[in-house]
Amino acid sequence: MKMNTPPALTPVTAASKFAALGSEQRLAVLEALVRAGPDGLSMGGLGEKTGITGSTLTHHLKILTTAGLVRQARQGRSIICAGAAYDEVRALSDYLLRQCCADAPDGGHAHG
Repeated sequence: MKMNTPPALTPVTAASKFAALGSEQRLAVLEALVRAGPDGLSMGGLGEKTGITGSTLTHHLKILTTAGLVRQARQGRSIICAGAAYDEVRALSDYLLRQCCADAPDGGHAHG
């Protein structure tokens, strides 16, 4: 799946993406897709990896897709595969880490 550089996240956007991960099942879905690599997984493969199937899996994918964390490929009315939106997942991680140690007494420099 294609990777683009998303704009820096605002606190509101970051909060909505983190809210989408506020379920163990959705986190498991995203983790399985990240582990699968850029080609993602078929719906059947994703169900096998996570133990989540049918309408429940579709529901979780919709939430993750709306948050921009998952991309889906469709064929007609069916979702044939899904993959992690690595650029968005990375942006979410970077959002947390960009201020890392900014308020630490040593200015954020690690001691070796």
